[in-house]
Amino acid sequence: MRKPMVAIVGRPNVGKSSFFNYIVGHRISIVDPTPGVTRDRVYANANWCGHDFTLVDTGGLDPKSSDIFQENIFRQAQIAIELADVIVFMVDGRDGITNNDKDIADFLQKSNKNIVLVVNKLDNFEVDKTYEFYELNLGEPFPISVKQAKGLGEVLDKIVEFLPNQYDEKKDDSIKIAVVGRPNAGKSSIVNKILGEDRVMVSNIAGTTRDAIDSSFKFNNKNYTIIDTAGLRRKRSYENQSIEGYSVLRSMDAISRADIVLIVFDASQEISEQDVRIAGYVHEAGKPSIIVMNKWDLVDKTDKTINKFNKILDEKLKFMSYFKPVYISALSGKRFGDIMIEVEKVLENSARRIKTGTLNELLATAVMMNEPPYRKGRRLKIKYITQAEINPPTFVLFVNDANLMHFSYLRYLENHFRNAVDFSGTPIKFVIRGRENSN
Repeated sequence: MRKPMVAIVGRPNVGKSSFFNYIVGHRISIVDPTPGVTRDRVYANANWCGHDFTLVDTGGLDPKSSDIFQENIFRQAQIAIELADVIVFMVDGRDGITNNDKDIADFLQKSNKNIVLVVNKLDNFEVDKTYEFYELNLGEPFPISVKQAKGLGEVLDKIVEFLPNQYDEKKDDSIKIAVVGRPNAGKSSIVNKILGEDRVMVSNIAGTTRDAIDSSFKFNNKNYTIIDTAGLRRKRSYENQSIEGYSVLRSMDAISRADIVLIVFDASQEISEQDVRIAGYVHEAGKPSIIVMNKWDLVDKTDKTINKFNKILDEKLKFMSYFKPVYISALSGKRFGDIMIEVEKVLENSARRIKTGTLNELLATAVMMNEPPYRKGRRLKIKYITQAEINPPTFVLFVNDANLMHFSYLRYLENHFRNAVDFSGTPIKFVIRGRENSN
């Protein structure tokens, strides 16, 4: 279940990116008085009064512009609007209503989404300048000044009022598998093979799949939903392209919705920086995953080839040493049955609970084999460990002083636990609790 999504839209240079940056708490979007600076969606996690949501910044909409990027910007905003639970429509209070504002308002009314109308750049909080915006028929206009940080709390209160209590109202309890990777890695072929039919378009043209597509199936009497996604490109590869470049949010959305992710690599090609970056997205989202080395039939093999590839993966994916690889060919079907078998194993690992007594025995052994080093003239003492959550497994370490925990020793503890318990394919998390806790 993904977080609710809030999209910020409006014509160029009304302050959307400044609003975005203020709400998420640090500068992410480019802020520049030149219209059209934000051409790609930017998104980040935000929170207001305990309500988590994803905030999405979009490029300025100007239907009458001759800018070659405008068609792409419009498509970008359209995708964000389709996915959003709440739309923040921002206008400029100093300019008053423009024809562009009216065109955008007409478009938003057809979306049937919850809309918060925000009138920015009222630095002296001139509420009377908001009255004319009732003409847009989008409800009460909220006066704000991002520059002066005025009125933002009221806007955020309205946003969270519209946020759904539960995103998935249909209570879909199926296990969700997202399939992600670079364009033309064979994702759609894998999806079709799992489904047993050609339900997703397959083409050797990179970027054929532009949207995330959900399809249902059963395996071992369990209900699954598999999500095929657009290929993720590096920014410089798509910034001058058409709508393929604006499908990244759908892929990120699919990852956030997934219970497990298939990260598809083209085994016939060298593992690229973008392959590693995609794996990083999945790792940062805390999702269990499987590295699917597709097109294995195109690789010249000896009895040492898999070992060679595993060593390459070890080097490239140092940050997720728990990765679980399978080598398959979606075209020939070779080893294809391994995918769902490994999916079930990894999901089991991600849902694994360890008894508190066993955890503390493992901890005692780890400390006996390698005592925590001194730091700042003091030695870290680990008193107790317990498991707080699953999916991913999350453990709480109670210590004398959290500031004394060094990342290298935490990594040692993780490796020790992984050697004792099968957590392959899933990240695990450690939460440190102790005096002067800064973690």
